[in-house]
Amino acid sequence: MSASSPSSDAIQAALATVLDPEIGRPITELDMVEAIQVRGDGSVDVVVLLTVSGCPMRDEITARVDRAVRTVDGVTAVRVTLSVMTAEQRAALHEKLRGGAAPRVIPFAQPGSLTRVYGVASGKGGVGKSSVTVNLAAAMARSGLKVGVLDADIYGHSVPRMFGIDRPPTQVEKMIMPPQAHGVRVISTGMFTKGNQPVTWRGPMLHRALEQFLSDVFWGDLDVLLLDLPPGTGDIAISLAQLVPSSELLLVTTPQVAATEVAERAGTIAAQTRQNVVGVVENMAYLPCPHCDERIDLFGSGGGGAVAERLTKVLGHDVPLLAQIPIDVRLREGGDAGMPLVVIDPDCEASKQLRTVADRLGHRSRGLAGRSLNLSPAKGFSAPKHAH
Repeated sequence: MSASSPSSDAIQAALATVLDPEIGRPITELDMVEAIQVRGDGSVDVVVLLTVSGCPMRDEITARVDRAVRTVDGVTAVRVTLSVMTAEQRAALHEKLRGGAAPRVIPFAQPGSLTRVYGVASGKGGVGKSSVTVNLAAAMARSGLKVGVLDADIYGHSVPRMFGIDRPPTQVEKMIMPPQAHGVRVISTGMFTKGNQPVTWRGPMLHRALEQFLSDVFWGDLDVLLLDLPPGTGDIAISLAQLVPSSELLLVTTPQVAATEVAERAGTIAAQTRQNVVGVVENMAYLPCPHCDERIDLFGSGGGGAVAERLTKVLGHDVPLLAQIPIDVRLREGGDAGMPLVVIDPDCEASKQLRTVADRLGHRSRGLAGRSLNLSPAKGFSAPKHAH
């Protein structure tokens, strides 16, 4: 090797900057770099181990390795060879990612979890709940938070399309690696069905599916997990409260009476499940006149505020109206194209409203529900004989 040739240590250091696109951790830390060979002419051969042979991110991993190695002084050429982990290596990776935790553990339900978990709910369909979820997630990710979205609307899944995701997750042993888009990790039943095939599951299967998505998906160290819940007060909403007691609800409604009545009904379920309702988002609140500055109340007005006020009385805690999102055709167009509006035009009025909610929810402290306070009775203290 000539004096000008790069060292193996320098190549190793460069590879330590390459993150696996699905796991989000350095490939060196994940033991994915099998071999490095530096030749006398400055060319470098790198053998990278994929988790599975059909890894959908193989081209992206190759490109990232190539770019990183070429930054090292003295490198004249890079050849990346892809191989596949053995069953033993995959098992070791699975163990490393779980951190020794037993399978079927929901990390967000553990006392030490700092992830804020929000179920985005609505009383009825068609109010833009999924659009709100996707744009909130993208806005949070753009602000630097680590965000995940679980498309829990099993029958009406639409989140993958709205994020522009058209590939299935990768599975390592029994751990599922969620695809990422716009900085957000996403999982949905839509990624496991062929074409537009419907899902025909009933209660127990819905519960198990939600449990698997919460426990078997490698979410990483999230700041926020958003769940796009089905409309109404069915099995999934109840299962979320059971599986993650610390989860909170965000209600989405539109201004008209029919929508607000069912939104209030969806919110009052929190009294039975002992969940906190963090607020109400009124979507399609008004249409900005294209010719003047006036607002056109296509669906009435005041519905979101009325829901927030009634839920405050019913639940006994403040339920604020967090935003009134105007009608913007690009919100729908962005969903169809896989480009959230907060990414396309972060400064339009609808995006400003969404970013305000994202900032407020993204930086709240996680609630105490379901968490151990590590308190013990003081000496000499005795509980009262009668509860009042």
